[in-house]
Amino acid sequence: MPDISQYYNIEDLRRGAEQRLPRAIFDFFDGGSEDEITLRDNRAAFHRWCLLPKVLQDVSAIDSTCEIVGRPAKYPLVIAPTGGIGMGRPGADLAIARTAANLGIPYTLSTNATASIEAIAQQASGRLWFQLYVLQDRGFMEKLIARAEAAGFEALIPTVDLAVGGKRERDFRNGFSTRFKPQLRHYLKGMRKPAWALSILANGGLPDFINIRGYRGSEQTGETLASSVARDTDPAFNWDDLARMRDRWKRKLIIKGVSRVDDAMRLVALGVDGIWVSNHGGRQLDGAIASFDAMTAIAAAVGNKVSVIMDGGIRRGADLFMIRALGGEAGAIGRAGLYGVAAGGEQGARRALDILTDELIRAMQLCGTPRIADITPDLVGRRPA
Repeated sequence: MPDISQYYNIEDLRRGAEQRLPRAIFDFFDGGSEDEITLRDNRAAFHRWCLLPKVLQDVSAIDSTCEIVGRPAKYPLVIAPTGGIGMGRPGADLAIARTAANLGIPYTLSTNATASIEAIAQQASGRLWFQLYVLQDRGFMEKLIARAEAAGFEALIPTVDLAVGGKRERDFRNGFSTRFKPQLRHYLKGMRKPAWALSILANGGLPDFINIRGYRGSEQTGETLASSVARDTDPAFNWDDLARMRDRWKRKLIIKGVSRVDDAMRLVALGVDGIWVSNHGGRQLDGAIASFDAMTAIAAAVGNKVSVIMDGGIRRGADLFMIRALGGEAGAIGRAGLYGVAAGGEQGARRALDILTDELIRAMQLCGTPRIADITPDLVGRRPA
């Protein structure tokens, strides 16, 4: 196990994950679609803004607590859903869920996780949200919703930007699919990453996508079915379907994958509890607007009518500061936590979150804001050309 303390930022953890993982698996986690323009622009969007710090403020004590979708959180931070991360390290889903609970922030479980809805509920306390892929098999989708409900998940997060899967060319070049069928080249490359290979062998091989077992009545394993589910998201799902889901789910409903103001306002009218601004981490439509750019417009339009969360490109605590300043309740991290757990297990996941929260507190002190409520729009501005 590497010395976790020697990872000083999220990019260090990314490099640690890259060193430990076979190329095909690292690229599956790290890559985006087509030319990866949106993947890069998600990060660049934060660089288009700058901080305008206040001075001579008493920042000897910092209070980072806030509300996220109507309930308290220790930081304005959420764990975004990431599918298949057990391929990077066995038990990764549970490791991140426990870390989030210990840190006092919400954790979102992916439909395509390698830990079950029930196992996460039993083994990780805290605020649990469930991300739902909109599937053509409506009966199976209802079973997933019912399972999340029975397990006590606080919020349902339908993902609505996946009418069809993105064109992820890194995966094509690596011969990688979600249903990973290792070829000779994969075995040879895996042998060059002995720490990863031994951890996978010790756990009986690559993990199962357990939540989708039984899809369309099949008795195949979830690992076998994952690729068909990825192809079987429902392109016909529409506003009427979402309205019925709103009526059916009585807890918090947060819609993920929104980038337009008019869609956001229509969701407000529908009665959702939160809008999750996202372009799927640049993994779907290449050329789509950067999440932070979309969030600033959406947050300005909806005001305090609903909660606004965003993911995409968050790598620094100052990013969380800017999200709060421009109207978002929280930033959601996917890859940052994934890099941490891949590089260093549960300790690595905690290191990723500690890095971000320490940087947030430092930014609050240096900007003269002792409380989250003190982070106001006048503290950020467009970076001069």
